[in-house]
Amino acid sequence: MLYDLFNYLDRAFDLPGAQLFRFISFRAAMAILLSLVITMILGKRIIAFLQKKQVGESIRDLGLEGQNEKAGTPTMGGLIILAAVILPILLFARLDNIYIMLMLAVTVILGIIGFADDYIKVFRKNKKGLAGRFKIMGQVFVGILVGATIYFHPDVQIRDFSTIYKYEVHDGSIASQPMASYPAGDEILGNGHYSEDGRYFLSHDVHSNKTTIPFLKNNEFDYSSLLFFLGADAYRWGWLIYIPIVILIITAVSNGANLTDGLDGLATGVSAVVIFTLLIFAYVSGNVLFADYLNIIYIPHSGELVIFAAAFVGACVGFLWYNSYPASVFMGDTGSLAIGGIIATLAIVVRKELLLPLLCGIFLIESLSVILQVAWFKYTKRKYGTGRRIFLMSPLHHHYQKLGIAEPKIVVRFWIVSIMLAVLSIITLKVR
Repeated sequence: MLYDLFNYLDRAFDLPGAQLFRFISFRAAMAILLSLVITMILGKRIIAFLQKKQVGESIRDLGLEGQNEKAGTPTMGGLIILAAVILPILLFARLDNIYIMLMLAVTVILGIIGFADDYIKVFRKNKKGLAGRFKIMGQVFVGILVGATIYFHPDVQIRDFSTIYKYEVHDGSIASQPMASYPAGDEILGNGHYSEDGRYFLSHDVHSNKTTIPFLKNNEFDYSSLLFFLGADAYRWGWLIYIPIVILIITAVSNGANLTDGLDGLATGVSAVVIFTLLIFAYVSGNVLFADYLNIIYIPHSGELVIFAAAFVGACVGFLWYNSYPASVFMGDTGSLAIGGIIATLAIVVRKELLLPLLCGIFLIESLSVILQVAWFKYTKRKYGTGRRIFLMSPLHHHYQKLGIAEPKIVVRFWIVSIMLAVLSIITLKVR
């Protein structure tokens, strides 16, 4: 909104300072500042409103230390996070950008699903909340939306650098000769450049579902290649592979974030680390110079995602002001489901979804701890007549609580592990 306004003022009246809004870095900085202000000011009022309406968390007795003290703490605080993300985006991002439109849609849809779950728990006094099948249906719908948009929308492109000429220098002049034919039917966008080894690259934007495989050289992978047996029709039917994979990723990460939200500040802090890492990936993927230098996929117009990620980081950090131990408010499913979906979608858009098991390692281990616990309990009950457990309690953070470790110490240690995983993820830009 403000981008279009100041762009008009700059063209029409040459307004001093209006050109600042052309820079993604400036708009990202403004977005993160505004999201912090919103969480600090609006957050306090929302918490007071929730307390007045007695929108408190009902605690199930798990025998954990300090658990009963949290009873009655306001929940549905995810509304604070959503507001602190959406408002800065509406003001500072380009709303005609396909990636921004997609991220806003994912945020709103998953936020509504999480809100419905919290509403049923709090106001209908149904501890089970929204039926699991409806949650899954919502996540599947979001997965179809994201997968179909990336696979079919014409504005979702990557830049291909095709080697088409080789040059030789004779007496200071360049004589070039064809090296390969240019792909028929492709529209030439952008300019060519010479590399040090004498190759000439001409850049052009193409629609593709390529992604990145971490730690491997020549690491671009096309999902359509899994249908190699279809020959020339592989790309036409590649969506049959791509969309289910996207659904799986969004569902897994969304539920992983939901399971992680069990201690004060845990999911919020981990999510801030993860999204900041994705902010870095979005920035280098949306900058042709960095993408060329790092030899990664350049995604035209994806730089706007830096603004979205910046607003998200600001929202999470600001929410920690109230969500850190002892928490004044819980995010509830309103926040956790949306956070997981946002992280998954952003990783998919910047072609780093195969890095999520590493980057979101905390979410992964929390989910695995539940799966392993349930599976082992059922197996041993069937075999021995009595169910046995791997952990004292799942998800994993409750296991450490049972060991007598203080809640703040568990949270900080999980943050530290998340930072380590984030650093390893960033290293994949160069280590192959």
